[in-house]
Amino acid sequence: MKKLRVGIIGQGRSGRDIHGAFFRTEAGQEHYEVAAVSDLIEARRERAKAEYPGCAVYEDYRDLLARDDIDVVVNSTFSHFHFPVTMDALKAGKNVVSEKPFSKYAMECEQMIRCAEEAGVTLTVFQQSRVAPYFVRIREIIGTGLLGELQQITIRFSGFSRRWDWQTCLRYYGGCLQNTGPHPLDQALTLLDYDGMPTVFSQLRRINSAGDAEDYAKVILTAPPSDAYSDFTYRISGQKGSLSATTSKIRWKYFDDCPMPAFTLEPICGADGLSPAYCSEKLNWHEFEEDLKGSAFDAGPRVFYDNLYRHLTEGAELLIKPEKLIQQIRIMELVHAQNPLVSDR
Repeated sequence: MKKLRVGIIGQGRSGRDIHGAFFRTEAGQEHYEVAAVSDLIEARRERAKAEYPGCAVYEDYRDLLARDDIDVVVNSTFSHFHFPVTMDALKAGKNVVSEKPFSKYAMECEQMIRCAEEAGVTLTVFQQSRVAPYFVRIREIIGTGLLGELQQITIRFSGFSRRWDWQTCLRYYGGCLQNTGPHPLDQALTLLDYDGMPTVFSQLRRINSAGDAEDYAKVILTAPPSDAYSDFTYRISGQKGSLSATTSKIRWKYFDDCPMPAFTLEPICGADGLSPAYCSEKLNWHEFEEDLKGSAFDAGPRVFYDNLYRHLTEGAELLIKPEKLIQQIRIMELVHAQNPLVSDR
């Protein structure tokens, strides 16, 4: 079975600890081999030689792109380099996996998509949380229709921490909206299944960040937050039931469909036929609780890269289509326009 040869640009938290970590697993080595690595830091290049036996290392990523034997390039550079580095890779005729955010601007996303089409190569974005086990199971439960028509979806990727690295710098496209935000936004838009531009209400704030980018983001979407407590990640309300889930446990309940009691303007009375009473009925509830295994950082990359391999070798449909992510980028552009942050870095 043919292995695809991979070039990784960047050996930071994403390039090494997520993509590289997958390619070092047995599952990753079944279909891929890391043939080249690029990083500006010499010590990381030397470490890569040991971690990916036989791979070549480069300080300048353009030397990596000049190789003819690279099948897939993983762009895990700083966020503000996603667009120019991806464009260089596409023009070099490489299939590209770009880290999120796809870009800060929808116009640049459209340029990358056009460039990939003209070069006849594949472009995708590492939105692996869409195929994480917990989110897949949530979609399965919703798909049964037992919760009824969805009324509200709440997704909360939150925790309490302070940061002082490049992800807190606007000039580097930092901030929680573009760092963490692409995952819940991608999931929310997947559940909404609406191709138009939703109405967007938002708030960005800088609370415990050393840089000038936001560390609190609230985005409300309607279509035709930093918190020291995190007892749920997903909360979904439907006509006939609800779902509450973390990344490791799902609880959901629904009631059997039954006719609504007849509307009346007459006073409602209790058992004695006289005393006033509230509307009351006994619904037949079904309640379930499930433990989940696997995360966006182990099962997610495995599913993502298995799909990419089958797409490139067998023509399977690509799970993460870049065209579907432009909606996400336009929403983030609008959120930034609604909440201008003045850079002081």
